[in-house]
Amino acid sequence: MMALFGRLYDWTLRGSAHPRAPWFLALLSFAESSFFPIPPDVMLAPMSLARPHRALHFALLATIASTVGGLAGYAIGHYAMEVVTPIFHDLGYWHSYLKVKSWFAEWGFWIVFVAGFSPIPYKVFTITAGALGVALLPFTLASAIGRGGRFFLVALLVAWGGPRIEPLLRRYIDGIGWATVAVVVGLVIYLRV
Repeated sequence: MMALFGRLYDWTLRGSAHPRAPWFLALLSFAESSFFPIPPDVMLAPMSLARPHRALHFALLATIASTVGGLAGYAIGHYAMEVVTPIFHDLGYWHSYLKVKSWFAEWGFWIVFVAGFSPIPYKVFTITAGALGVALLPFTLASAIGRGGRFFLVALLVAWGGPRIEPLLRRYIDGIGWATVAVVVGLVIYLRV
């Protein structure tokens, strides 16, 4: 049980060399921007590690798919916020939604640039932008630049440090994974209390 993340890491690394892995990365990037909880970094990093010469291609693919997924999230917020509201409450995203809403009121679409690096799930930003009717073209550009910045940074760092960081990553992956789970659980508990 404790080696769960090591097994997942090995499985993802093997799968990242699969011919259809880029399609899965694109699908995950799209879905995460509008409704799915798992960030594309979990595929992007191992794919960039396994094939560093394709890292920029993978980052571009994730950026495009994430931007299109952001438009789907925008549409969800614009046309179906009454359906999303109880889901945000159930998943513990309501507090984050209110925070993002206040950020949009203060900084406008500029907050989308920062959203790519925020610990708040990106879908909260895209759905909030749609619910608030943020201008679509600036939102799309900010989304592409912000998400692209994140994905290119991840891909380049992993591709550059690949052979050097891979043994360290493999050694500490379970600790990192369980620490991440603890942080997420703690955050959910904090937001619900």
